[in-house]
Amino acid sequence: MAPTRFADIAWPSARRYWIVNARVPACLLNDASAFTARDVEDQALADILIENGAFARIEPSSDTRDGLVIDIGGRQLWPTLIDIHTHLDKGHTVERGPNPDGTFLNARIATANDRPNWTMPDLRRRMRFGLRCAEAHGVSAIRTHIDTYPETIERSWPVVRELREEWAGRIALQAVSLCPVDLLTGDYGDRVARTVAQAQGLLGGVTRPAEGDHAATPANIAEQLDRLFTLAARHDIDVDLHVDETHDPLAASLPHIAQAALRHGYKGRVTCGHCCSLAQQSESDIDRTLDLVAEAELSIVTLPTVNLYLQDRTQGRTPRWRGVTVVHEMLKRGIRVAAAGDNCRDSFYAYGDHDVFDTFRQAVRILHLDHPLTIAPALVGANPSRIGKLEGHGSLAVGQPARFVVFNARSLNELVSRPHADRIVFRDGERLVTQVPDYDELIEQDEPAEAVRVA
Repeated sequence: MAPTRFADIAWPSARRYWIVNARVPACLLNDASAFTARDVEDQALADILIENGAFARIEPSSDTRDGLVIDIGGRQLWPTLIDIHTHLDKGHTVERGPNPDGTFLNARIATANDRPNWTMPDLRRRMRFGLRCAEAHGVSAIRTHIDTYPETIERSWPVVRELREEWAGRIALQAVSLCPVDLLTGDYGDRVARTVAQAQGLLGGVTRPAEGDHAATPANIAEQLDRLFTLAARHDIDVDLHVDETHDPLAASLPHIAQAALRHGYKGRVTCGHCCSLAQQSESDIDRTLDLVAEAELSIVTLPTVNLYLQDRTQGRTPRWRGVTVVHEMLKRGIRVAAAGDNCRDSFYAYGDHDVFDTFRQAVRILHLDHPLTIAPALVGANPSRIGKLEGHGSLAVGQPARFVVFNARSLNELVSRPHADRIVFRDGERLVTQVPDYDELIEQDEPAEAVRVA
């Protein structure tokens, strides 16, 4: 019997049905213990019962299943994915605030010049656009960093709270404050921490100085971090920082962050993004830093597409390195690592569409997360789920909402080799019938986006 073509699969509309012969990476199963028979890519062949919008059973494939059965013929079934580090407030400004040479410095300048345009209607329009792109691609949870400066705080954070409520049940939205950590040393730090706490967000920042690029670690970095952690502890909020986003090996704030987390009792409550310069340091320095990172249980987020784009960029010169941190060495030590999309169509990264699956495919190539591919899926699923405490997202678990994506690919190689724009996204067991929004919707208007239709 010829296998069923992907385009001919009759997707269900019932409240109870089985999806059988689904191929699932073991790292994306909340409990893989029952799946003792796995293929060479550590994938399980599973039958999944969806009932009343939730995963009712997840079991090894069998020939006997009752009721409505959808056989997907060994194709990939993944949980909806997580973008654990984004910048929705910057997104889709690339045309009105272009970066003339693609460098980090000019990205900062272009963003600063564009911020006066970030009115509340403008932020709503662009952030909604990004959320709709992500939803169409199969993303169900996002953590976005929000530029938090005196001139933007009263515009950006009310929009964040509004959109988090508006998108509840569709995309779980977390928000992190973002400004140089030296701006938090005075009264403004108290204001930022209060605002973040009221929004149930995370306290964040960037370890470069307010006036300057990432370079040698500031002499008073410990004092700055003590202030940040004191603010976080006062409001009992977690921390997420932009760290050492440069090729300069003298930028080494990561070990100081680990030490501060230990001093302030924040073990396991801190996420650090980028950490690029670590890859430019000596092996002995890397080892010492990773010892501290592991002890403090820091989580690390690598941003491969944006780091590849920005780092080692000089006009007229071919880049010599890929800009990414030491992911393999971290994973070997048991450090929790995720990959995320970061910027999208802004001065820091001119491309993208809020598609974490595309980020995954590029991460495999940039970071050499292949041969074998077995652990790579966890970097956009189970790992960011644990980092963000996002239960019900990023892994398949009985009793959780049936959020998942089906791809027309049987092996991980087939999966990585194509963009799979024809993927099928389900939310609460029902197929989403939605497309990415038209770019025309970014033209100035302040009307709410039409709700996504469910088949």
